[in-house]
Amino acid sequence: MLLSEQEARALTEKVLGYVKANDAVVNVGSEKYSHLRFAANAFTTSGARENTTVGVTVWIDKKRGSSSTNEIDDDSLRAAVAQAQDLARISPVDREYMPSLGPQVYKPVNGYAEATSNISLHDRARAINDVIANCEKAGVIGAGFHQARGSAGASATKNGNFSYERSSLVSLSTTARTPDGGSSGYFLRNHFDVAKLDVKRVSREAIRKALESRRPRTLEPGVYPAILEPQAVADLLSFFAFSFDARSADEGRSPFSLPGGKTKVGQQIFDERINIYSDPWNAELPGSQAAQAGIPAQRIQLVRNGVLENLTYSRFWAKQKDKQPTPGPVNSIIESSLSPVSLEDMIKATDRGILIGRFWYIRGVDPRIALQTGLTRDGIWYVEKGKIQYPVTNFRFNQSLMQLLAPGNVEMIGVPERVGSAEGQGGSSSLLPALKVKEFHFTSASEAV
Repeated sequence: MLLSEQEARALTEKVLGYVKANDAVVNVGSEKYSHLRFAANAFTTSGARENTTVGVTVWIDKKRGSSSTNEIDDDSLRAAVAQAQDLARISPVDREYMPSLGPQVYKPVNGYAEATSNISLHDRARAINDVIANCEKAGVIGAGFHQARGSAGASATKNGNFSYERSSLVSLSTTARTPDGGSSGYFLRNHFDVAKLDVKRVSREAIRKALESRRPRTLEPGVYPAILEPQAVADLLSFFAFSFDARSADEGRSPFSLPGGKTKVGQQIFDERINIYSDPWNAELPGSQAAQAGIPAQRIQLVRNGVLENLTYSRFWAKQKDKQPTPGPVNSIIESSLSPVSLEDMIKATDRGILIGRFWYIRGVDPRIALQTGLTRDGIWYVEKGKIQYPVTNFRFNQSLMQLLAPGNVEMIGVPERVGSAEGQGGSSSLLPALKVKEFHFTSASEAV
């Protein structure tokens, strides 16, 4: 069972009661998780877990120690506190120590659905059975992963702060592949409310992509105009809002750095239609009520009309720079300041280019220009004279995110959708649009399907 606020508060108070250190933070969390995996058009595994964890961090003479446990009897809690305190005594001084927060005021966020946390296993099995049946009817081989999670947690400090909140998440990914193994389609979506997860759309799109990517042709690598579907944008940019860190910019380790310890705040660095922000109370994408280090979350505008408006300051770095700590981000939203364009209209407006559904195996190369490398997967298509002409084989890419969103490169911006990174299996989510760009850098061919 998930911890109630009363239970979480009692647990944090008990742990803090065992602490003899100068300062401490206690985090407790409870989780209900279940999954259903399918492959080769058949159910393969189904599982569930429930767990409660307690973590404690203490400071003794500004020296830090941490410990955690998933046993919440008194003896185990005392042992965890004792271990944290023993570690603190033998640790070096934490040069970035900041006293734990005193009492804060949090505005609740509605990101929890009881039906997701207590998902009906019968309804899930029936829905996935329909996905499998659709794959069989279309003559493709389906595989995928459905997961649901309910979480409840709390944080308390020795200086009197306490916060508690619940959240939930459900996701479904589906891969459809033709029997000859020559083409594949993929689709992934998630939501905090299981009633709003469109399972039919997930299976329909995965199957369609598999069928429409048969017999791909080979194109030479190079720089092409490109249309990125929301999933592809998520694979590249779902965590981008969390890279607006003031310290890394000040220290010259960021795409937002300038020589001499200066930053690009106030400069137009992206297309003038691009807005990037975090909004904890967005109805489609609720964030957390608490930002980093327990600071109460607020809406924060990072980029407005292409201009870098804010960088995020931790409590420690804000003190070094004589600024206020930044409450956020707790989610990531990218949208256009003008009317969005449909994916269909992007295709119609393309004289020559490549349509990309998703990316895979993405890794950072150079943080100073946000350069990433990775592969296309599960169906890409050549577009010419406003129409999809034929599927093409996959590429490796090397692409700077700064150049991707730069003035002059973004041609069209779509409607933001709730999407999550494919490598994260839908475990996170952002509101991101499709993008049509003038240049995308494909560096070599890939044998991926």
